[in-house]
Amino acid sequence: MHWSEEIAERIIARNPDKEEYVCAAGISPSGSIHIGNFRDVATSLFVVKALEKKGKKARLLFSWDEFDRFRHVPANVKALPGNEDMDENIGRPYVDVRNPIPNDPAPNYAKYFENEFEAAIRRFGIKMDYRYQADMNRSGKYAKYLIQALEKRKEIFDILDSFRTQDAEEGERDRYYPVAIYCPCCHKDSTTITWISDDCTKAKYTCECGHSGDWDFTKDFNCKLAWKIDWPMRWLYEGVDFEPGGKDHASPTGSYQTSKVISKQIFGYEPPLFQGYEFIGIKGLTGKMSGSSGLNMTPDTLLKLYQPEMILWLYSKTDPTKAFDFCFDDGILRQYFEYDKMLTDCRTGAANDAIKAIMYNCEIEGRYVETVPMSLLVQLGSIVDFNVPMLETVFEKIGQPYKHEQFADRLERAKYWLEVCAPDQVNRLRTTRNWAVFESLNEAQRKEVELLHALIARGGYDLDALNTELYAIPKTVFGEDADPKVLKTEQAEFFQTVYRLLIDKERGPRLYLFLYAIDPAKYVGLLDFSYPQTDAEREADMPPEESSCPVEEPQETSEPDPVAPVKPEITIDQFNLLDVRVCKILKAETVRKSRACLKLTLFDGLKNRVIMSSIKDTYTPEQLVGKKILVVANLQPNRICNVTSEGMLLAATNGACGCKVIFVDDAIPEGTPLH
Repeated sequence: MHWSEEIAERIIARNPDKEEYVCAAGISPSGSIHIGNFRDVATSLFVVKALEKKGKKARLLFSWDEFDRFRHVPANVKALPGNEDMDENIGRPYVDVRNPIPNDPAPNYAKYFENEFEAAIRRFGIKMDYRYQADMNRSGKYAKYLIQALEKRKEIFDILDSFRTQDAEEGERDRYYPVAIYCPCCHKDSTTITWISDDCTKAKYTCECGHSGDWDFTKDFNCKLAWKIDWPMRWLYEGVDFEPGGKDHASPTGSYQTSKVISKQIFGYEPPLFQGYEFIGIKGLTGKMSGSSGLNMTPDTLLKLYQPEMILWLYSKTDPTKAFDFCFDDGILRQYFEYDKMLTDCRTGAANDAIKAIMYNCEIEGRYVETVPMSLLVQLGSIVDFNVPMLETVFEKIGQPYKHEQFADRLERAKYWLEVCAPDQVNRLRTTRNWAVFESLNEAQRKEVELLHALIARGGYDLDALNTELYAIPKTVFGEDADPKVLKTEQAEFFQTVYRLLIDKERGPRLYLFLYAIDPAKYVGLLDFSYPQTDAEREADMPPEESSCPVEEPQETSEPDPVAPVKPEITIDQFNLLDVRVCKILKAETVRKSRACLKLTLFDGLKNRVIMSSIKDTYTPEQLVGKKILVVANLQPNRICNVTSEGMLLAATNGACGCKVIFVDDAIPEGTPLH
């Protein structure tokens, strides 16, 4: 049974007679929506489909948390011209921040990123019931629940306090209000409630901007509940039965654990089933795909590489508690192969129930996926410069007569992957003969090249005959009675020589396909060394002149710190008390209240943990995500900037180099102890 069907059965068992089940997801439009957040949508989508498969009515509810406060300006947004003053908006709701993109018609910051994401969602054929939380709050739909939370504010404080590791300050409980008022003057949430009526409908407040005033919660709706109260309130309002979230939400002190208690005790609503999910990885990110290129890891970016069905397939075939990678290296070709095999098995009746369940979630109405091998499009596409008529001719020649309408959906993705992610794999013919390689060959190897040139010039072969002749050439030169092991080595070296002469590489696509696919007139001359090197060839092979640009001076470094004496001896038993283990950095983010620390989410081999580390001045989050480090895992937790830090990473600090984190080889599994 597919994991989504197991969840669906649990939902039905909790409330078997409900007319319509609600599966929820939600994201704050703080910037371009990352592929990791898309797991929110995919997980709920598959549960909706599983409920419908069981004959139940279900809908996918999606909340835009656009009424949340604007916390920080993303680096790629701040870098755009005219956005130097965007920091002034911090504290306002996203929906009240101006659109940061020049000449874009969206009316505000939130709407720009909502439009971007919703356009991508439409390409997946996903139908969602959208909720825009600024409209929901400002229309007064939540007013009675907000007043209810104010009436029970001390109970809410006690619940929140029970999840904290630090004791509350004196008077903190009396000063607590679960509501943030957006100031009508500065439009920020920098307000403090100073008085509230007995029925909790009216209040007085002051703002850091100097404004103060009265508030009527029955009429003034430009305010919102704090997140851990707002979330369960919306469960009640919408009748939510299921909602997934990142594993950090499901941690012992995470949002879900707190909110489910508030849901029961404050709002009297049985909290929905919750499914924590693992983070998504990126494998094979190349320099050209880095942040400097402005390429964000959004669904829209992925759709340049993956067909939408394949993205759904990756989420569908992986249990939410398991991580998986989107591949920007040649792993993507293996993923296409595996997807095609599953799809073909379903269409031919060879698939088992597990595969059928996976593929059921990947169907998009109105689309039909043609399983033209992505590896062939990559290999042959670069040879013919992605010329469509030529590709059709090549496919015809190799006995796989695919037409453009069959491979069109994958062709641009193959081209994009080659040019952006794997430019080193593009196969382009040389324009001149490679004399440097030819002159390095011995007489026997030169004879092989001569025989190949004669074969290609003569023509008259079909694909099978060409393959046979290629293997026969080394036998002709070295003799049929040559040692089979020696002959096998010579055949491999012959193929390598041909690749070097034609495309300046030591390997490439299958040679017989390669030579058969291309018009022989384009490369036969590259194999003909019967006449001397020309002046044009000498000039083409000359090394490029050295750049006249000034050499960058090395950065100045300080003198190394004095070497400290060795500390007092300890026993091996004392050393073994330390649990130093390899952890993988899943997420790195800045913390608003800290100038020095980065908040790192790690996987330690058993679970996710969060640590705070004062390395913000040395490393950016992008430099850390995906790296493996050493962490003292059994260090007593410490509260830093309202974040519980569960360990300490190992780093070396010296005046000569500053602070340098100790990274470990990626081949070492997470959880491996340091001995």
